[in-house]
Amino acid sequence: MSTLQYRALFYDPSVDPKLGCDRPCIYVFWHEYILIPLYLRGNCNLAMLLSRHRDADILTRVAFHMGFDCVRGSTNRGAAAALLEMARLGQRMHLTITPDGPRGPRRKMAVGAVYLASRLGLPIVPLGLGADRPWRVKSWDRHAIPRPFSQVRGIMGPPITIAPDLDRDQLELSRQRVEQFLTDLTIEAEDWAASGARRPGEVSIRPESRSAQFSGGLALASEVIPIHARPPYTLVVPKDRLIA
Repeated sequence: MSTLQYRALFYDPSVDPKLGCDRPCIYVFWHEYILIPLYLRGNCNLAMLLSRHRDADILTRVAFHMGFDCVRGSTNRGAAAALLEMARLGQRMHLTITPDGPRGPRRKMAVGAVYLASRLGLPIVPLGLGADRPWRVKSWDRHAIPRPFSQVRGIMGPPITIAPDLDRDQLELSRQRVEQFLTDLTIEAEDWAASGARRPGEVSIRPESRSAQFSGGLALASEVIPIHARPPYTLVVPKDRLIA
């Protein structure tokens, strides 16, 4: 992860969690790119919602190591308790949700983030991410593993205000709106990474977590099973799990 070239654009730089925003936000990005925020924004007062599935056990340990608080919950296991815990943490921390996780469908947003935003009065900040020709795992989300020395790009959208106490139909309309915006930002970030072009206002991004700075991101390799880091240099990914 440390060999990658990270650059970003911000619609509103004040919502970057490293700056200590005036109030908590709910950050959403697609599950396939979860390695990138984990590496870049540890120790930024963020709580991340992760699955209770055993595949997420390693990811949870890595997230704690990188400086995230973690809440475990899945659609069929502990969803209500996880939402209650996220609501409690949202009083004092930023929240991070991959809204198509834990099992998809890929890039189809569940309503949880919008529900929390409506109940807590917190803005949703969509984060589009992309990498240049990443390796893709044969998983439900086609998980992206950036190639060494490649380009990674992020576009953080403006905070989206969700009206309070929405009913089910209103939540669905808001969900569709956020999903489309997040998809558009992701496609834009992917195209930007593939082109390698410079864009006005772009900034270089570095990891905030000391663990990320010192490890070079090797620990993050273990999030995708079965990926194994052979320290200090080699990342081995079985070819039968990849789509080139």
